[in-house]
Parts: sequence; structure tokens; C-alpha cells
Amino acid sequence: MAERKYGVPAPETHSTISGEDWDSEDLADRSYERVAFVDVDMTEATSRGAVFTECTFRNVRFNASTHTESAFLNCTFTRCTFFDATFTDCKLIGSMFDGCTFDLLKVSGGDWSFTGLPGAGLRGASFGDVRMREADLTGARFEGATLQRLDLSGAWLHSADLTGCDLRGSDLTAVDPLNVTLKNAVIDVPQAVTIATAMGLVVRSA
Repeated sequence: MAERKYGVPAPETHSTISGEDWDSEDLADRSYERVAFVDVDMTEATSRGAVFTECTFRNVRFNASTHTESAFLNCTFTRCTFFDATFTDCKLIGSMFDGCTFDLLKVSGGDWSFTGLPGAGLRGASFGDVRMREADLTGARFEGATLQRLDLSGAWLHSADLTGCDLRGSDLTAVDPLNVTLKNAVIDVPQAVTIATAMGLVVRSA
């Protein structure tokens, strides 16, 4: 099991919801704290303004679900599926993902700072205008993903694979080009200067 940053343990849960069928459920404005969701089907569920605080999700299916202005704060996701899931202006601050799948995941806006996604397979995912400060992206596989206008300051990116990613507009100050795969990644001119400087080059005008 992947560990949280600095070995911080996952929050303990106080109640359990198991085996429920929440397919197409409207979760608007619901609030849960320290609840364990086990084998719950949330396929095509929708949420607006829902708040999940220090909850645990195990084998939960979020496929084709849509979440808007909802919060998953310091939650733990283990072996969950997020096929074609959409998160818009959501907060996932401090949440941890372990053994999850993210095919066609779409994230627009919101705050994913301090999230743990070590080794996550995020090929082809789309992240835009998301705050991901100090996120643990160690060894994450982003091949072909869209990662535009992200705040990645302080993010852990060691051994991350950004092959073919569209990184334009994102903060790349945490990227060590010697420890991150950047082959065929698309960047803008200011980012090129940042990468060149990180490599020890001196950038001067003609």
C-alpha cells in the first residue's frame, strides 16, 4: 500500500457504508465525516456541494460520476475506479489514492494540494486550472495527459513520466529535468527558460 507523505497514517473511520447501490444517486449537499465506504457503486452519481471529511473509499466505483464544488478532504481512496469521472471546482486537499484507475478522468479547477498520487496511472487524463501544491506525484505516469495552468509548486515529481503531456501555463519550478521524463512534452517559452535554468544553462537574449 502506498504511504502518505512523511508516513502520516490515514484517519480512522467511525462508521461503514458497505455494498450500497448509489448508481445515478444525487449526493448534493450531503455531508459525511470519518465514514468508510466499501464496495459502493457510485456510477453516474452526481454531487454539488457535498462534503466528505476524512472518509475512506475502498473498491468504490466512481465511473462516469460528476462532482461540482464538492470536497473530499483528507480522504483515502483504495482500489477505486474513476473511469470518465469529472471533478469541477472540487477540493481534494490531503487526499490519498492507492491502486486506483483513472481512465478518461477530467479535472477542472479546484484545489488538489497535498494529495497523494504516487505511481498513479493518469495516462490521457485532463487537469486544467487546478492547484496541486506539494502534491505527491512520485512515479506518476501522465503520458499524453493535459496538465495546463496547474500550480505544481513544491510538488514531488521524482521519476514522474510526463511524456507527450501538454504542460503549457503550469508552474514547473518543482520539475527536475534529470529526474522526470519530458520527451515530446509541450511547453511554452517561459517554461522553456525554467527548464533550461534547472539544467544549469544560462539563458540570454541574442
